[in-house]
Amino acid sequence: MGRYVARRLLQMIPVFIGTTLIIFLMVNILPGDPIRAMWGEKAADPAQLAALRAEFGYDKPLWQRYIDYMLNLFQGDFGETFGRRPVAEVMGEAFPVTLRLTAVALVIEIIIGIGLGAWAGLKAGKAVDTGVLIFSLIVISIPVFVLGYLARFILADELGWVAPNVQDSTSFSQLILPGFVLAMLSMAYVARLTRTTFAENLRADYMRTAMAKGLPRRRVIGVHLLRNSLIPVVTFLGTDVGGFIGGAVITEGIFNVQGVGNLLFTGLQQREGSTIVGVVTVFVLVILLINLLVDLLYAVLDPRIRYA
Repeated sequence: MGRYVARRLLQMIPVFIGTTLIIFLMVNILPGDPIRAMWGEKAADPAQLAALRAEFGYDKPLWQRYIDYMLNLFQGDFGETFGRRPVAEVMGEAFPVTLRLTAVALVIEIIIGIGLGAWAGLKAGKAVDTGVLIFSLIVISIPVFVLGYLARFILADELGWVAPNVQDSTSFSQLILPGFVLAMLSMAYVARLTRTTFAENLRADYMRTAMAKGLPRRRVIGVHLLRNSLIPVVTFLGTDVGGFIGGAVITEGIFNVQGVGNLLFTGLQQREGSTIVGVVTVFVLVILLINLLVDLLYAVLDPRIRYA
C-alpha cells in the first residue's frame, strides 16, 4: 500500500505542473492588456502603466513569468491581486465558504441520491423505479442556473421559507438551499448509477448464495449488496467534488455566497491572472488528492482489491 501511494504521489507531479502550465498560458495569452483595463475608458499615464507592468511582472517574457510563478508557488507565494492583497489571503477567506457549501451538497447528494437509487434498484421494474427514473431525467434536463432561480423564486420569494440571499456564509443552515441546488444534477446521476448497480448485483451469484444460506435480508442488503454496489458510485462522487467546486461559480452567484466561485468570476472579469491561476492550482491539488483517496477507499469497500 505504501509503495502504491508513493507511486501515485510521484505521478501527481507532472500532472500538477502540466495543468498549471496550461491554465497559466490560457489566462495570459488572452487578447488585451489587463493592466490597461484597470483604467477602463479613461486615459492612462504611460509611466504608471510601465510601473504597474513591472510590479506585476507583465514586462517579462511569458516563459519567465511562469518560472517565477512556480518558484514563488513552491514557497507558498501565490502572488498579489491588482488591489495589492496577497492571493493566498483572499483564497483563505473564500475557500472555507466553498468547502462548507461543497460539504452540504455532498451530504445531500449521498443521502438522497444513494437512497433513491437503492430504493429504485430494490424495486426494479415497479412504480417506484419508474418514478425515480422520471425524476432523475427531469432534473438532468434542467440547467443548474434555471434550478437555482426557480428554487429561490418558489422557496424564498413566494413561500418565504428561506432568505433569497445568503447573509452569513459561515452558517450551514443558510447554505442548505444553495447546497441542494448545487447537488441536484449530481444527485440525479448518483440515483441512476446506484439503481443500475443495485439491480445488477441483485442478480449476481453471491447474492443468491447469501440468500440461500438464510442470512437476514438486512445483512445481505446492508453488507453484501451495498458495499459492492458503491464502488462505481464512490468513483463518481470522488470526481464530482471537483465539479462541485467549479459549479459553485453559478450557484454562489445566484445566492450571493462569498466563496471561490465569486472570487474566480471577479478574477475573470478583471483579468487578474494571479488570482485565476492560484484558485485553479488549488482546485488541481484538491482533485488529485481526492482521486487518490477514492482509489484507497476501493480496498475498504471490496477486500478483494489489493494494491501492490
